[in-house]
Amino acid sequence: MNIKKRIGIFRSYLKENDLSAAVVMLPDHQYYLTGFRALIYSRPIYLIVDAEKSTLIVPGLEELHALQKAEVDHVEVYYEHPEEMNTNQMKVVKEVLTQYSPGTGVGLDLGSAPASLYQLISDLGFSISDVGEQLVRMRYIKDEEEIEMMKKAGELVNLGVKTSIEACMEGTSELEIDSKGNLEIYKKASNDYQEATLDLVVMSPSGKVRTTLPHVFSNTRRFEKGDVIIHSRQVALNGYRAELERTIFVGEPDQEQKKIFEVATEAQLKALEFIRPGVKASEVDKVARKIIEKANLAKYAVHRTGHGLGISAHEEPYVRFDDDLILEEGMVFCIEPGIYVPGIGGFRHSDTVVIREHGMELITEYPKTLNQLILQ
Repeated sequence: MNIKKRIGIFRSYLKENDLSAAVVMLPDHQYYLTGFRALIYSRPIYLIVDAEKSTLIVPGLEELHALQKAEVDHVEVYYEHPEEMNTNQMKVVKEVLTQYSPGTGVGLDLGSAPASLYQLISDLGFSISDVGEQLVRMRYIKDEEEIEMMKKAGELVNLGVKTSIEACMEGTSELEIDSKGNLEIYKKASNDYQEATLDLVVMSPSGKVRTTLPHVFSNTRRFEKGDVIIHSRQVALNGYRAELERTIFVGEPDQEQKKIFEVATEAQLKALEFIRPGVKASEVDKVARKIIEKANLAKYAVHRTGHGLGISAHEEPYVRFDDDLILEEGMVFCIEPGIYVPGIGGFRHSDTVVIREHGMELITEYPKTLNQLILQ
């Protein structure tokens, strides 16, 4: 990761906005700026960036990890055992911040920072400005190194979806098919990538009721003849993600299910054909929504057509009806219009695409036509 370039851009922003320093709390922003990620649980990590240096404040149990992995100038530590002096995390934050002149500006990613940190910075006499939007915008455009990692994640997610779908049959549970795909991904990643980290998000809701709930955990429900299933899978390789989802059937769907499936599939295909640099995010959403509206299903299309993807599972920009952001080369999206009809089922395909100079590059793939997704 080109951490120096990212920090350089962020420092230029601080200078242009007369900010002495910035305190960054969102773990995904911290990873973007330092290459360091930890399992935080209840112990917060603070990244402080100024014109000359970057400081990471970590709990004692992450000290060695941060020293090994974080691309920062300093690591400060707060502890949880009485043999050490610095056991108060906010005291350590205060000690770092007091090197800056009161009355100057300090940036904070306000969407993530706790109110207690905001109050501490304010009590020290600093004015506070939001830097979260700047970091979000910096992450809009992926460089080729990031895209290459996402393409490798795409290969893994393709394998996982293929393996899980092939395991679908009457009497098998949602959790069982998830595990089949997970195992193949773990095997391939272990063989192909040395000391890589993986993060898997997988859901396989099934049946007329559960598939109308777009975000539910897989459970022990067993597939029945006639079931619709939305198999949703996201893989992060070394922090960078790809997503692939397919709607499948155990046995022949009824006529209403076939009709809605075809509408959802066409909506996604039209959006993928349309997306390219220079168009608005809202226009991409409109292309997909127009297909759904024509079929009189608009009230069942309850979410945006797509979302950005990268370090976070969902990140800006969003492909929404009210987002007029102009798309640029290097942005990465999941395109996933969905239709959820009570009593009939949910229907959604998702693919990950990179915006390229003359259109888009698809980095996920699996058949999406009806006859290829009916499992006998």
